[in-house]
Amino acid sequence: MIVRELAILTFVTLDGVMQAPAMPDEDRSGGFTNGGWAAPYWDEVMSQVRREAMAQAYDMLFGRKTYDLFAGHWIGVKGDPAADMMNAATKYVATSSPETLNWTHSHAITGDVASKVAGLKNQDGPLLQVHGSGELIQALMAADLVDEYRLWTFPTLVGPGKRLFQSGYGRKNLKLSKSEACRNGVVMNIYRRDTES
Repeated sequence: MIVRELAILTFVTLDGVMQAPAMPDEDRSGGFTNGGWAAPYWDEVMSQVRREAMAQAYDMLFGRKTYDLFAGHWIGVKGDPAADMMNAATKYVATSSPETLNWTHSHAITGDVASKVAGLKNQDGPLLQVHGSGELIQALMAADLVDEYRLWTFPTLVGPGKRLFQSGYGRKNLKLSKSEACRNGVVMNIYRRDTES
């Protein structure tokens, strides 16, 4: 059986924080006051993201907070290739409020999220791509469901905040499949699961 892959697409600071890259008020949990750290780098980075991670068909997998942020921005946007792909994509959302999903092609995931996502990986379909969604990513990594890490590392330090790689996952070897730096100092690294180790 062919199992479709799951990739995470994440922006991180040089010191490993993934919390609130886009806006100051995106996620202030834990007293985080350094939101919006990626915004000064956006234009060149988003061009690269569209080219490297959003040009081929994909389904999207979200935590609820990130879903609401994306939906609030992209619903109704037309004539932009990235927006058209996102609006047409199937969206799976880990949520306890499935009745409030209002973006087209959205489906709730409730209960044991890791087992539900494992089930999605065993279905026919395009790549499952996770955008942001820190808590969801932690659950997927803990369940060893991530096949590819699409990371954009920004040349900024923010100190305390939610980190992409936390403790408790054990050793995992990855292979670098692609790396490319932007002129503004942001570096894209795409790592794949090392199946030979």
